[in-house]
Amino acid sequence: MAQEYPHIVIAIDGPAASGKSSVARVLARKLRYVYVNTGAMYRAVTWLTVEKAVPVADSGRVQQLLHFTKVECGVQDGQSTITLDGVDPTEHLVDEAVNSNVSAIASLPDVRRLLTQKQRAFAFDHDIVMEGRDIGSTVFPETPYKFYIDASPEVRAQRRAKQGLQDSIATRDKIDSSRRTSPLVIAEDAHVIDSSNLTVEGVVGEIFGRLKQKGLPLGDL
Repeated sequence: MAQEYPHIVIAIDGPAASGKSSVARVLARKLRYVYVNTGAMYRAVTWLTVEKAVPVADSGRVQQLLHFTKVECGVQDGQSTITLDGVDPTEHLVDEAVNSNVSAIASLPDVRRLLTQKQRAFAFDHDIVMEGRDIGSTVFPETPYKFYIDASPEVRAQRRAKQGLQDSIATRDKIDSSRRTSPLVIAEDAHVIDSSNLTVEGVVGEIFGRLKQKGLPLGDL
């Protein structure tokens, strides 16, 4: 039986540098929903693992580290937050060491299990726009509001470079799509949008149109 949540969930999935984060952030602001960045949550755990010198491939030690770490998620200024033993790792989330290891950490079942629980908890208190790679397929499969944002590999590589990140888009896609636990997939009932030649506002506009078709009350928006 599908879990029922008291608040609205809009799921935004897509590969790295597809534009989903920018789209989700703007969409949440326009709707006055809470924006939840699940990628930041996986990056936070990756930072902790690197900081504590725990091998990212050692699932047992990573699980033990998390067991003894107080992981707290909240909301501030309309956006999700995460702290680890009271430490806010935001300034380190795009460190090269984090960027190089986040896919490995995100592939660990115990990490995904913990963070999925944290992600679902947001929907008990807030209407949310949540972006990631498995939101529509795994975290909130029951939501009728699912979108998959994509773009050509060339455009995504250009966007990644502008972000100052040097990881390989092809390598990241392969890891994210082939992991055993909650791989990157397009949910069957997701609306796919190619953002290659669209502005963020253009993608948001298309999402608004789809939400209206789905019957979501949008007021004067």
